[in-house]
Amino acid sequence: MLKEAEGKKQTEGAAGLPEGAEGERRQIGGARAGGRGVPDPELAQKAKRRQFTAAYKLKIVLEAERCTRPGEIGALLRREGLYSSLLTQWRQLRDSGALHALEPRKRGPAGPSADQLANAVLRRERDQAVSDLATARRVIEVQGNVCALLDELLAKSATHGDERPATR
Repeated sequence: MLKEAEGKKQTEGAAGLPEGAEGERRQIGGARAGGRGVPDPELAQKAKRRQFTAAYKLKIVLEAERCTRPGEIGALLRREGLYSSLLTQWRQLRDSGALHALEPRKRGPAGPSADQLANAVLRRERDQAVSDLATARRVIEVQGNVCALLDELLAKSATHGDERPATR
C-alpha cells in the first residue's frame, strides 16, 4: 500500500516532470496559465492616461460653481472620478483666459520655433543664390572664351583678308 501511495504522488505532468516540479506551470480553471483564452493574473494591465476635452473641463468647472450646499462639490468629483486638484487647475486656466490651454496638449518635444523656421528659409535662399552665382560665373567665363575666340578669328581673317580680293 505504501508503494501505491508513493506511485500516485509521483504522477508525471504534461512536461514529463512530476507535478508541482520546478519548470511546470499550474493549471488554472482547466486551461494552462498564459494561454490565449485566460489572461495571466501576474501581469498588471498598463493604465491609460485619461484625456479631457475643453468642453468637458468647462462643463465640470461650471457645474462646480453651481454647487451651493456643503459636500456637493465632493459628490460631483466622486461621481466624475476626479481629484480636487484638477478642478483647481481647470479653474485657474479658465480664469486666466486661456481657453485654448484647456485643450489637451500634444506630448513630446516642441516643434521648431519661428526663428528656426526663418533660418531654414534663409539658408535655402542663400544656397539658391550661391548656385545661381556659380552658374552666372560659368556663363561669364564661356562668354569671355567666345569673345576671345571671335577676336582671334577676326584677327586671322584680317590678316588673310588682305590676300583675298574684296567681293562687293
